[in-house]
Amino acid sequence: MPILAEAAKPSLIDISFGLMFWTLLTFVIVLVILKKYALGPLQDAIEKRRQAITADLEAAEQAREEAQSALAEYRAALAESRKEATTIVESARRTAEEQRREALAQIEAEKSRQLERARTEIQAEVRQSLQTIKTQIADLTVVATEKVLRTRLDEAEQKRLIDDALADVDLSAFGAAQGDQTEEGR
Repeated sequence: MPILAEAAKPSLIDISFGLMFWTLLTFVIVLVILKKYALGPLQDAIEKRRQAITADLEAAEQAREEAQSALAEYRAALAESRKEATTIVESARRTAEEQRREALAQIEAEKSRQLERARTEIQAEVRQSLQTIKTQIADLTVVATEKVLRTRLDEAEQKRLIDDALADVDLSAFGAAQGDQTEEGR
């Protein structure tokens, strides 16, 4: 009986048409159900995802191109700004140099005017001082002469004596010495 038992036991190699029919029928039913309820929505989801990724890639490419364009514009604007800044700085430097030269010229001119005015005032003061000294010498000469002579002199006699006294005094040397000091002050 052991042989009969082995014969009644199906093996994997044995072909059973009934089992094969039901297996194929079950497989087709499961395949139709999977296609209708699982694979269809799954394929739709995959297609939507593929389209979204494609759109994202296109948007990313467009954004990259726009960024490249904006970067090129920025670099051009930056170069232009640097060029303008250099021009402005150079212009400001030239203007400052010109203003400095003008200010120096004005200061020099004002210095020359004040120096000339001071010389004129000094010469006027020297002339006035010499005139005052001459007047004082004349008065002292008259007083001294009156004391020596013990008489009052008339105006004509006073003038003659003053002219004689002043002829002996050389005030021009005093004026020339003052002029030399003025020249040294320059």
